Amino acid sequence: MTRSPRRVVVTGLGATTPLGGDVASTWEGMLAGRSGVVRLETDWIDTVPVHIAAPLAVEPPLGRVEARKLDRTQQMALVTAREAWADAGSPEVDPLRLAVSVGSGIGGVLTLLSQYDVLKAQGARKVTPHVVPMLMPNGPAATVGLELGAKGGVRAPVSACASGTEAIALAYELIRSGRADVVVTGGTEAAIAPLPIAGFAQMQALSRRNDSPTTASRPFDKARDGFVLGEGAGMLVLEAEEFARARGARIYAYLSGAGISSDAYHVAAPEPTGAGAARAVVEALECEGLSPSDIVHVNAHATSTPVGDIAESKALHLALGPAVANAAVTATKSMTGHLLGAAGAVEAVATVLALRDRIVPATRNLDALDDEIELDVVAMENRAIGSGAALSNSFGFGGHDACLAFTTS
Repeated sequence: MTRSPRRVVVTGLGATTPLGGDVASTWEGMLAGRSGVVRLETDWIDTVPVHIAAPLAVEPPLGRVEARKLDRTQQMALVTAREAWADAGSPEVDPLRLAVSVGSGIGGVLTLLSQYDVLKAQGARKVTPHVVPMLMPNGPAATVGLELGAKGGVRAPVSACASGTEAIALAYELIRSGRADVVVTGGTEAAIAPLPIAGFAQMQALSRRNDSPTTASRPFDKARDGFVLGEGAGMLVLEAEEFARARGARIYAYLSGAGISSDAYHVAAPEPTGAGAARAVVEALECEGLSPSDIVHVNAHATSTPVGDIAESKALHLALGPAVANAAVTATKSMTGHLLGAAGAVEAVATVLALRDRIVPATRNLDALDDEIELDVVAMENRAIGSGAALSNSFGFGGHDACLAFTTS
């Protein structure tokens, strides 16, 4: 007799973002409509054309000895994993049944760049012996796995801006298939440095509103001109429902579906019809038999790029059909900026909280909705929603499409 797939629940949340150093302050910032975008005050800012970004609101609370062996991505992954683990009640779980899945789009790029400068200026003997573990893309996942003693597998999806969402999708499958009882999962990214900014700027991907940082990230708006680079991390503790209930855990929501697809279109541009992204949404719905009419909320990928936002609107129409009109859509990147590989994880946290509190935070800076975007985008004021299901979308360079579906039961 084949056993039915297990249901997956969310029992713990962690975050550090441009809006706050934990989940509570980040969520409060989203509901208040604050912007985490600032003008950078660094000695290198005049070497690049874009002078704005969304750095962490609070530096990772780690001691100097602990922090010096960890890249910034690893530091953020560690502090958010600790928050999520404590929030879940520090589950007692067989280490062989505990897994980790943490994605990063770039990995330890700050270590790579800074240590190359050390090599050039001071020679090989001054390069830190920790450089390789600090720069490798699986470093954040390994850091969390070591912290928790996870022996059920430590995974590190690398899929550009979809990395955090793909990591959560993998965690969902690990539990659903019975390979793990608990998975700590999410994404992290720290890439505010001259080279990444110069590279994204050369692609015409970044907003150039240097004189108006807080209005620069404007998803779905007619006047949008690119995304704002941010940094941060988000983490969730996922458990098999029966495992969580047996230990009396508090359940935030169910992760009721995860979809992954690919465009096979262009390394950086989205497929313009939204067909690939739509497949990810449909797959997420089909995992546990959700209907488009069940969707009351969508946390959109919505980076604020001219072509990306339109492609996502088309994807949602393809996937949800007429029911798309019933979904309250928001774009929290209007407040946090684009956290790259961490974006999907932080937005998953926000989606869970929106379902819990039955409220959708308004999209900032949406003065005039683009005529080609036919969505019910929440703007100006937060909006109350009823019970139902919610989607969190992420799309990345390389044509990576990923979608998560959360429900309250």
